[in-house]
Amino acid sequence: MNKYILGTAVLALSLSSCNDFLDVQPEGNTTTTTYFTNDQQAIDAVNALYQPTHSEGMFGRELFWEQGAANDIVWGRTRSYPTLATFKYTGDESPIRDSYNTLYTIMSRSNYIIKSLLAKNNLTDVEKRSLGEAYFMRAFAHFWVAHRYGTDKLGVPFVRWEDFEGEYDNSIPPQRATVMENYSLIVEDLDNAMNYLPRFESYGADDQGRAHKAAALGYKAKTLAYWATWDEGKWGDVITCVNQLESEYGRGLADTFAEVFSSDKSKFWGREYIWTIPSDGGTVGGGVELPGVMLENKGWGVYNGWGQIKPSNDIYEEMLKDGEGNDRIVKSVLAYGQKFMYFGDERTFASSADLNSGFQVYKFQESFGMTDDPIGNGYVNANGNWPTVRINFPLLRMAELILFRAEAYLMQGNGGQAAADINRVRTRSNLTPLPGAATMADLYHERRCELAFEYSNHLFDLKRWHRSSNAEIKALAAAELNSRPTVRYYEDRDDPESAYTVDYYNDYIDKLPYQDYMMTFPYPSQQVVKSNGLLKQLPEWE
Repeated sequence: MNKYILGTAVLALSLSSCNDFLDVQPEGNTTTTTYFTNDQQAIDAVNALYQPTHSEGMFGRELFWEQGAANDIVWGRTRSYPTLATFKYTGDESPIRDSYNTLYTIMSRSNYIIKSLLAKNNLTDVEKRSLGEAYFMRAFAHFWVAHRYGTDKLGVPFVRWEDFEGEYDNSIPPQRATVMENYSLIVEDLDNAMNYLPRFESYGADDQGRAHKAAALGYKAKTLAYWATWDEGKWGDVITCVNQLESEYGRGLADTFAEVFSSDKSKFWGREYIWTIPSDGGTVGGGVELPGVMLENKGWGVYNGWGQIKPSNDIYEEMLKDGEGNDRIVKSVLAYGQKFMYFGDERTFASSADLNSGFQVYKFQESFGMTDDPIGNGYVNANGNWPTVRINFPLLRMAELILFRAEAYLMQGNGGQAAADINRVRTRSNLTPLPGAATMADLYHERRCELAFEYSNHLFDLKRWHRSSNAEIKALAAAELNSRPTVRYYEDRDDPESAYTVDYYNDYIDKLPYQDYMMTFPYPSQQVVKSNGLLKQLPEWE
């Protein structure tokens, strides 16, 4: 399955020629001077776009550290960049600096492919698809830079190589005037992607996981929702896009909440699928390592979990509002005393390592309990230094988009329609439906609980809500941004009755009062210096 590369070569210099999505070993290079003369070269070029997103430096874990500034997670082990949890950003924290550089690498590679293929006549079907994939990945990387660095006062650097006559002159990409300009260019790329990409259903097993029309439309909807922070007229376009995903592309909700995170490959590509990192734990061992990052450190002596990210008491209490033992909380969080399967044994959860927080993320951990030998049976990577598991790890799924539509309805004053969307998500997890029109408090709760510990980016939800014209959601965002997460501390780790709640940071971290300029990260200082004054920081970050 998923036979596109996780190659390691930099496209500007060379391109890997292997063709297995889950293979991270380079298997020879081809110079760019002979590129785009046949279909395989187009495939190899596009394969290099996907690889960085799977790395530890991106969705493996680095892009998740910033969530420590919200109240849903705590860091199980001390990190060298506490500023990511305090809003004292410098821009030079390694997860921020390195992911910024990687995102621009993806954009540069995409630019090269787009310009090269547009220069050709009579593209083959594979080359047309490759062109669509390059448009999609350029938009995807641009989206992640734009919302993390751009505002209505300053956009982010971006250039399209195809806009240059002849070869690109390698000049510094111009910084766009506002992030709205960036969002407009992202939407344009996603529209171009849809013109060239196939529908997901047309892919054979070897190509499942490549970009497709519904993925581009999904990210168009999310881009428009973020754009609505600055132009509330975009909420109507969000509704249109989500409606189209349902009516034209057959997208919807999986039958159960647990199915979304299943280790059963037959459930990888269901109705809820929009965009994922398909991951494996077998002999190839590719994909995203975040499940192992969230597993108990040293895995109770059985497997090399890293114990780095743990749920807070706050998110557990928020989920408890839907009732003890509900489908969503049981699948999402392991609490002390909860039964679970692990390497063939039924265990009762308790933590013995690192931060005494009382919980573990359980959402992505099914593979560890599938059999008595999950490594030998291909569910868990034998290499504990890269602890991937078999899961179609979601980056964007239909439940999130339905909740964006609910938010759009609320911003248009239509609480009844919003309730219908929220209740679809709730009913799927056997939760009590809302009895009447929805409120922004309902939307806040549902996004927070449904999407917990995913790359839906709860922290950015709080930041964009803090700028909302809706007083209710603005107040909820401000309350969370200006508080600090709590943990359920156990005086005796072997005694669940010894628990009490403590401030996670205590005297360890002094979190600044949140201000709207903190919506962005400052640019890495090295990039500012290299730009010779062309790259501008927001004044508050200077």
